[in-house]
Amino acid sequence: MAILTGRVEHLRQIQTFAEQAYPAECCGLLLGQLRRDRAETVKCLLEVWETPNAWESALAEGSLPDIVFSTGQHLAKTERYWIDPKDVLTAQRDARDRGLTVLGVYHSHPDHPAIPSECDRSLAWAEYSYLIVSVQQGRAAAIRCWSLDDTYQFQEEKMHFA
Repeated sequence: MAILTGRVEHLRQIQTFAEQAYPAECCGLLLGQLRRDRAETVKCLLEVWETPNAWESALAEGSLPDIVFSTGQHLAKTERYWIDPKDVLTAQRDARDRGLTVLGVYHSHPDHPAIPSECDRSLAWAEYSYLIVSVQQGRAAAIRCWSLDDTYQFQEEKMHFA
């Protein structure tokens, strides 16, 4: 099990992005460093990297993976996000150059709980943390963090922000 740590300012920044994007989903990357503390991996969040929600352009270009369409769920920017792989690569290179790594992804769930959807699970990477902000009527509410277990199911990840 891992724990995600960081400063309260990081959470506030993500909440602000989520409220500004409402009613669409916001999205971005979590940059930082991995550390070992006894038997736990500590993901130290050092920077929030905002990205555009490229869902509609990826849908129009046909660049979304087939797994997205197999979920049978709605295909609207208000219920989905997509980070352009070019944006991920840019963030990975920038992070590497500064001795950081991509720890995970954050996104919002407008008028839904901060619980991963089946689409979220189908696109998730095992080593990443997935921080989800519930935005209710335009105001950021609950924030929860998730990671995939060995059976590819989301488990809630501990968070500590001071």
